[in-house]
Amino acid sequence: MQTKTKVGIIGAAGYTGGELIRLLLNHPNIEIAFALSRSCNSIPVYGIHTDLIGETDLLFTNEYSNEIDVLFLCLPHKESKTWIENNSVSNQIKIIDLGNDFRLDGNFSQGEFIYGLAETNEEAIKKANYIANPGCFATAIQLALLPLAKEKLLNKVYTTGITGATGAGQQLQPTSHFSWRTNNISAYKTLNHQHVPEICQTLEKVNKQKVQLEFVPWRGDFTRGIFTSSTLETYLSLESIYAIYETFYKGNPFVFVSRNTIDLKQVVNTNKCLIHIEKQDEQVVVHSVIDNLVKGASGQAIQNMNLMLGWEPTLGLKLKASAF
Repeated sequence: MQTKTKVGIIGAAGYTGGELIRLLLNHPNIEIAFALSRSCNSIPVYGIHTDLIGETDLLFTNEYSNEIDVLFLCLPHKESKTWIENNSVSNQIKIIDLGNDFRLDGNFSQGEFIYGLAETNEEAIKKANYIANPGCFATAIQLALLPLAKEKLLNKVYTTGITGATGAGQQLQPTSHFSWRTNNISAYKTLNHQHVPEICQTLEKVNKQKVQLEFVPWRGDFTRGIFTSSTLETYLSLESIYAIYETFYKGNPFVFVSRNTIDLKQVVNTNKCLIHIEKQDEQVVVHSVIDNLVKGASGQAIQNMNLMLGWEPTLGLKLKASAF
């Protein structure tokens, strides 16, 4: 019997940590060696992630072990680098950071963190030991615009995007209370969202020139999912634009171009991204939808792990959406 690859999760009690556990429990090649949580030591995993009752007897721990092959960091932003510096992580262990510590600057004392957007960086990911997993809004917007960037067609882009409450993390804050969030929407971090530099860095490498992105994010009154709409000018016909997108994503296991309108329910609980395009006069709008916790976080992290270990990218990620 083939020995399974052992993984550890740091920050396993949060939303992305819980999503990783759910997905990895059903990954055929993986054994979860430990799920570390500073606040939930010795508590059964299903005591926090209550939907996992009957799925695992794993207990949270506060002790780290180097007896693993892959380490997932699911810590709050700006904490991953500090955690690595304060713990003796073997240089034989592959690290995937779901925070934002290494997305813009991948420098690390033991090597370089590679940006983990497989749709533009797959070959580098396959050779990497350390991965900086992209942000959720960043993933949705980059996937929507990469085909146009490849054709050097990006200049000024106006994007709006709405995200579910899980995008804010598990820690309680005023805008995550049910009484505030339900039947309500609001804009936040207008033109100043932390993912904008990350998005532009990727797109400008492909576009070979500066990209000006004006981004307005919105909080939605739903649990999970991201819907973005990016508007720009182009002389190309709608049919020509679709041809560019369909060629770019041909054979991609997770990104699909739809000639029909798209919605969140088509992607929630999956690692898919769906793209739909509309055009009026010289204005084109590219819509994209993902699940912020799967393709926008934990699913994409597993996709990157699969590539790093030489496995099929879809392994453990053949998931079904709940369309109704």
